[in-house]
Amino acid sequence: MKVYDEKHIKNVVLLGAHGSGKTTLAETMLYEAGLLKRRGRVEEGNTVSDHAPLERERGYSTQSACMHTEWRDDKINLIDTPGLDEFLGETIPALHMADSCVLVLNARNGVEVGTELLWEQVAPAGRPVIVAINQLDHPSSDFDAALEQARELLGPAVTVMQYPMEQGEGFHRIIDLLRMTMYVFKDEGGKPEKQPIPEAERERATGLHKELVEKAAENDEQLMERYFEKGELDEDEMSKGLRMGMLQRTCFPVFCLSAARNMGSGRLMGFIGNVAPAASDLPAASTADGGLLPCTVEGPAVLYVFKTANEAHTGRINYFKVMSGELREGQELENASTGAVERLGQVFIPMGKDRKPVDRLVAGDIGGAVKLKDTGTGQTLHGKGNAVRLPAIAFPSPRLHHTVNATDNKEEEKLHMALLEIQLEDPSITLHYNRESSERVIGTLGEVHLGVVEWKLANRYKLAVRFGSPKVAFRETIRKPAAAMYRHKKQTGGSGQFAEVHLRIEPWHEGMPAPAGVNVRNTEQIDLPTGGKLIFMNCITGGVIDNRFMPSILKGVMEKMEQGPLTGSPARDIRVLVHDGKMHPVDSNDISFRIAGLMAFKDAFIQADPLLMEPIQEVEVRVPGDLMGEVMTDLQGRRSIILGIEGSGRIQVVKAQVPAAELDRYSTRLRSLTQGRGIHTERFLEYRPVPADLQQRLVHDHQRQEVPA
Repeated sequence: MKVYDEKHIKNVVLLGAHGSGKTTLAETMLYEAGLLKRRGRVEEGNTVSDHAPLERERGYSTQSACMHTEWRDDKINLIDTPGLDEFLGETIPALHMADSCVLVLNARNGVEVGTELLWEQVAPAGRPVIVAINQLDHPSSDFDAALEQARELLGPAVTVMQYPMEQGEGFHRIIDLLRMTMYVFKDEGGKPEKQPIPEAERERATGLHKELVEKAAENDEQLMERYFEKGELDEDEMSKGLRMGMLQRTCFPVFCLSAARNMGSGRLMGFIGNVAPAASDLPAASTADGGLLPCTVEGPAVLYVFKTANEAHTGRINYFKVMSGELREGQELENASTGAVERLGQVFIPMGKDRKPVDRLVAGDIGGAVKLKDTGTGQTLHGKGNAVRLPAIAFPSPRLHHTVNATDNKEEEKLHMALLEIQLEDPSITLHYNRESSERVIGTLGEVHLGVVEWKLANRYKLAVRFGSPKVAFRETIRKPAAAMYRHKKQTGGSGQFAEVHLRIEPWHEGMPAPAGVNVRNTEQIDLPTGGKLIFMNCITGGVIDNRFMPSILKGVMEKMEQGPLTGSPARDIRVLVHDGKMHPVDSNDISFRIAGLMAFKDAFIQADPLLMEPIQEVEVRVPGDLMGEVMTDLQGRRSIILGIEGSGRIQVVKAQVPAAELDRYSTRLRSLTQGRGIHTERFLEYRPVPADLQQRLVHDHQRQEVPA
């Protein structure tokens, strides 16, 4: 393959909800371009993009796949992305590398929940958009409904380029409004026959063509003047205006397809080649320090890694876009994040699982390299002496958390290293150790996403693991003041142990006035690592406790704060006043005052109307309107507070506040309730009191566990 310059390289990402037909469309586009002699089928597991063993086993995409083709004078890089929202970690980086997006809609379902979620990523990315309404040969297809829903979501920029003459099983004719001709396909699809538009359709087609001409003309003053003079624009002039409209995002062209039957795919390819913007047409990329990086071969060599993969016999593979300059085999580049120097020993252009070695790549092109030691997704490589760093990619927060442990304790270290490698491939996976609960917790975007992790652990790393539900991070506090004293006395021969501590505790809140009736000698305000504060006041008078023992008393209080008296959960937002006590000139020591402080605090806490608090999550659930009833009923059964419902076309958004304890495996339950059409997001809001009956049960359970068998 020849080396194309940045003006003739077009990077296109295929986006769409699960089942919209992106993988089939990618396969058909490669076939139309002559790169495939036979089209593969998703059902048979032999498509170019779904090449991973897991994808072939399960019959759907779990990762993005890079491919390339040539169309006349242009090189087109295609990135097929997963449709399930749980794999947004694969879709978002691909979107940011694209010059144009093809948003594929299923003509049966139109705009789905997954489509809306994708649009939330596409809109701020500012990429040109082409809308492809696919599966028009399905008996339940409805082009007009899908078009109307697209306009509701994407706005007035949605511009009809084509419409079907018929839909359903008889679909085989498309009216093209740019060329004002009718494409007639044979049953097996392929190259269509061009025919005049039937007289019965002439009026409708002419009206839509005029709208298209006006849409093209409004993007350029010279075109607008020419349109006013002639009342028409030729195809080249319209193509120029449409390209400008796509760049300005005032025009989202709509195409008709049956990718499975190869109807309309060639025309879409032709439009991408002739009209869609090239890599150099887009605005210069913004750098992390606020600068600009134009896509030009004359610039410094800069690569952005947007995907990392691991293959059994190859090892780590990094996929990147050449953002500027030129890359040659054997070139050394520096990682802007780590400072590590990487030598790109083998550079290739990807074609699914296959790789074609090349000597060089220029600005705008997509390629890959193997065995880069210290580089991962979202990092920038640049030439020495030309430091450039592009912004990191923002990944969605996990919706599902599980503990994960090796079935065989001897393989815990191997499991940890495997999880780090999997996280390097997919940064939307989070991994952390919860010191509070002594648990290793993995976060994913859903149950299917977690299943991919489990599959990789079992098949790639030969590890058997068990997943569990993480402990809920309860907190303890008090509702009223209380006082207590504790005397610690121990005599075992020789020097003994003695300490007596009198203290008072109070609920603390920001802006609380100083305590009355006591002489505060010293105050320590401690920001607790688990949230909230401890205010520790030394109110000792007369030297009844030496100053050197106050840190030990504080240490004892902190020890009990870390594992509260009710359920062993951390305590928070308490003011402690140490106001009296006794010491012995020989037997008093640090350990004695630590124990006395701990026990006095514990006794006071139990008397201070203790309260258990639970984390509350702010939840948004998106679901088709016809499934609202089941979702609302389920939420109400989870002690939720429903804040409201907002409509967005056929999609309804439920906003609620839900205790975290009630959200265990909620994504799985939601998927079951909505046949996979509902999604949710959540974020921590605040801590609130646990209902009295639940607090009583949790305290009872904790006390039972503490009693020795």
